[in-house]
Amino acid sequence: MYTGTYKGKQVSVGASGMGCPSIGIYSFELFTEYEADCIIRIGTCGAYTSKLKLFDLINAEYACSESTYAECAFGWKKKDRYKYQGPAFDIINATAKELNQPLIEAPIHSSDVFYRQGKGKPEIVKKHKAVAVEMESFALFSNARFLKKTAACLLTVSDIIATHEKISADEREKALAPMMKLALESVLKM
Repeated sequence: MYTGTYKGKQVSVGASGMGCPSIGIYSFELFTEYEADCIIRIGTCGAYTSKLKLFDLINAEYACSESTYAECAFGWKKKDRYKYQGPAFDIINATAKELNQPLIEAPIHSSDVFYRQGKGKPEIVKKHKAVAVEMESFALFSNARFLKKTAACLLTVSDIIATHEKISADEREKALAPMMKLALESVLKM
């Protein structure tokens, strides 16, 4: 974890590991032990639709998942989606407009499986019309909901599943900068 300032505002940046269990631990402890008020997850995702293009930015409206994270952690009966929590989602949208940064607001899928066997989209993706897949936001949004904190998720499309297009390792070093800038500029308004 690194804590510094961005334009005079204190901001912490850190890795959460992969998957709901990992971000579940990190985000819960950041909210409860370190009194963080807001967590904006930034990362990459795979697009389920070829309507999305490499480098597109997504602000997640909600995360659907087959995960039992919220049920096991909080005793919530199986609910397969949780939305962003607090004002961060709207602040990110407004900041993107100010920066003339194209941004797609859409549901996403938080999967526990990276190498999924079989063809076609999982049923939950069809049910919720999720446009992309990642592995963490369902747990982050669940924790924020339980603790009455703010959470959002910004993703850069790094892979198009249907066409097998992907961002190269070299491109990843530079391609994520617009997402990082949008997150940091949004934090200034929180």
